[in-house]
Amino acid sequence: MSRGDPGARRDGAGPARASREEIVAIDKRRVWHPYTEMGRYRAEVDPLVVVEAQGSRLRDADGRSYLDGNASWWSSLLGHGHPRLVRALARQSETLCHAALAGIAHEPAALLAEELCRVAPPGLEHVFFGDDGSTAVEIAMKLCLQYWAQNGARERNRLAALEGAFHGETLGATALGGVELFRRPFAPVLAPVVHLPPPREPGAAAEQCFERLTRCFREQGERLAALVLEPVVQGAAGMYFYDPEYLRLARRLCDEYAVFLVFDEVFSGYGRTGPMWAAEHAGVSPDLLCLAKGFTGGMLPMSATLVGTRLFEGFLGSPERAFYYGHTFCGNPLGAAVAREVLRIFEQEKILELARPKAARIAECFAELGRLPGVSRARSLGMIGALDLAGPDGYLAGAGWRVYERARARGAYLRPLGNVVYVTPSLNIPDADLAELLAIVSESVAEVAAGAA
Repeated sequence: MSRGDPGARRDGAGPARASREEIVAIDKRRVWHPYTEMGRYRAEVDPLVVVEAQGSRLRDADGRSYLDGNASWWSSLLGHGHPRLVRALARQSETLCHAALAGIAHEPAALLAEELCRVAPPGLEHVFFGDDGSTAVEIAMKLCLQYWAQNGARERNRLAALEGAFHGETLGATALGGVELFRRPFAPVLAPVVHLPPPREPGAAAEQCFERLTRCFREQGERLAALVLEPVVQGAAGMYFYDPEYLRLARRLCDEYAVFLVFDEVFSGYGRTGPMWAAEHAGVSPDLLCLAKGFTGGMLPMSATLVGTRLFEGFLGSPERAFYYGHTFCGNPLGAAVAREVLRIFEQEKILELARPKAARIAECFAELGRLPGVSRARSLGMIGALDLAGPDGYLAGAGWRVYERARARGAYLRPLGNVVYVTPSLNIPDADLAELLAIVSESVAEVAAGAA
């Protein structure tokens, strides 16, 4: 290394920590950030440079603390650096960091699969591991399509999902997605998907959505391989909630037409909406369940796709019927050990019970914000609070970013979804931190809303 290299040893003890200026300079020269127009980022953005995270807080290179209002893209359900997860990771690293799961069994993956099936909605008996939420959904899509292709119904080659849906970033998952901005560049090569209107509005509008779902099955049910849904809440669409009765209708129709029902609980699972699974709001079980994000407490990239016996047995009988799919690190021991500890923490620290009064405080705060001029709609469900600022809709709208800047100045990180401002803190955020976070949200929203009213 050269003397001017920020990673060069300076004291003989190990790599020196780069200065904030060095990090930003290298970052802007080399790193391509997700969901970011890099021209503006490089020219105008002063990024938050995070060097440490503990509990519900991020600490930057200048030593300032920020409340993580979004739990790092909804993943750090138990806060950053939960000591039990850190210890579980360290213990596992001492014996087995990685072994390919092809023809090899190991304790962390085997016991995790057993424990997942115990806590999952009824009927899910087998686990296929992956890397992230996109992978979990991609696996579900391929499983459903291959099942029908080799079990006498090749004409069942279509999938259905909701408008505004977000199911990941792989090419297959992008086809399922209903956020047009994310789909548009890839439209010519995406698989055909039937997109249905979600019942976000009550009354006649919801009834039309229910009727549209029923009509879809009547007209195309014999050609559908699966219906894929984010149960109860559409996250990336703008934290929009819908009537659980829609899930019950979907379950009845899928049973009637033998269509697989897939629930993408990458965001909504593990207590985010209140119960362990968003499916519990409707009292139904899916045929396939996709997990990621909080599945490993936000510490490591890992996912799981849980399936029932009917689908699993459709791949038995000969080598040609096997599911020829797998990623290098699927079921990796480190992630599996951490994921098992997440389940123990949920049970032993009573995370779902602990979150209930916190969810009530979020609901109260966002109900108050909904009365502000300049706020068009506010809503909450479990540990989610969201509001729409008046103005243009869509992911590229700018009012939410004005709230972001004001919240950052006050000590909170609140990445918006266009004009949708929301909080999804860790489920065990300390009460004092939650009160501070909601105060910052309230002050920042009021300041921006007053200018827009």
